Amino acid sequence: MNIAIISFHGCPVARLGEKDTGGMNVYVLNLAKELGELGHTVDVFTRFHDPSDPQKVDMGSGATLIHVEAGPIGQQKSDLPMYIDEFVANVSATEKSERRSYDIIHSNYWLSGKVGSILSRRWKIPHVVTFHTLAKTKLRARVGESESDLRISVEQEVMRESTDILVLTRAEKMDLENLYGISPEKVSVIPAGVDTDIFYPVPKLKARVGLGLPDKETVMYAGRVEPIKGLDILLDSFKILNETRDVHLVVVGGSLSGDRELDALRQRSKQLGILEKITFTGSVNQSELGRYYSAADVFVLPSHYESFGLVALEAMACGTPVVASRVGGIPSFVDDGETGYLITWRSAEPFADRIEMLLENLDLRNFMSESARVKANSMNWSTVAAEVADYYCKLARCSELATAI
Repeated sequence: MNIAIISFHGCPVARLGEKDTGGMNVYVLNLAKELGELGHTVDVFTRFHDPSDPQKVDMGSGATLIHVEAGPIGQQKSDLPMYIDEFVANVSATEKSERRSYDIIHSNYWLSGKVGSILSRRWKIPHVVTFHTLAKTKLRARVGESESDLRISVEQEVMRESTDILVLTRAEKMDLENLYGISPEKVSVIPAGVDTDIFYPVPKLKARVGLGLPDKETVMYAGRVEPIKGLDILLDSFKILNETRDVHLVVVGGSLSGDRELDALRQRSKQLGILEKITFTGSVNQSELGRYYSAADVFVLPSHYESFGLVALEAMACGTPVVASRVGGIPSFVDDGETGYLITWRSAEPFADRIEMLLENLDLRNFMSESARVKANSMNWSTVAAEVADYYCKLARCSELATAI
């Protein structure tokens, strides 16, 4: 098959952990690469995000990343809707000049969904959309979240116009039905995967020494640094642990300079008297991220909302037990009491309690470590991509039959 993947605002090869780069980028990157390995031809279209970007990036067998001009580089995500038409025009121009043709479009996020809807009509091929996050779910998850009316209306429009909606968890399928009124027959569930060639256990002491981390009990977070990730809960729970244990916290994500959210997190840490016990790394390359997971005794994800929570699955692949919020897609792969703990309440005490339980009990930690690794390995990207490819083929065949009739 010839597959067009749209990732309008998020380049899959951008540095992870910074603003607007996270699990969706990892999803697009790995799905495209694995589909290429299966023999399909995949073009991923995204905006230029850096002046030094080449127009094309070889992502592996049969998969190519294509940067497309659409508005000024460095534009705020809130301003990107006004450049959708320019992006569509330039993708179409590329398709014509390169003499490309596609069997299916898979768009990612609501901005890309709008692009996919237009191109689907223009090219007369099926359009699959994966939203990764939903505006109405985010608004319900945390007081203080805000989303534009434009986003909600575009989401609903794209849902109506798409051939099918691909979600990563059954929880998201239920949200589409209950919050957006989408028929369950129009929603398919295929989970994300994990790259077990990158994420695998490394001896803990070796990982700590290599990263320059102290050899002591270590708790870790990785992801974007923003309020919906619940990092205030993480700091408060770490303060409780720090009162009775010699423990270290590693926060991976954000930018070490000019990041208002990360600066606020540091200031909060200073007020709590725990700043000297925390390593803020900023964003790191995926090739290095696995060593951080292996260096940690416990991975913590205290989010108010996660559509999937891919970082938790990566930590599990490295044999690190997870303590996470019972939200979104996290319960679809974190088995409470087996691969980690799920916390219902968004408060520090229950997180601190479960983290301490794992730190205190080596046998329990070892049991959960092995269970986590086995569970993550069963969700590798090659398996996921094969399932997605079958799903694409069925939609494309159905479209061909409908056209013939």
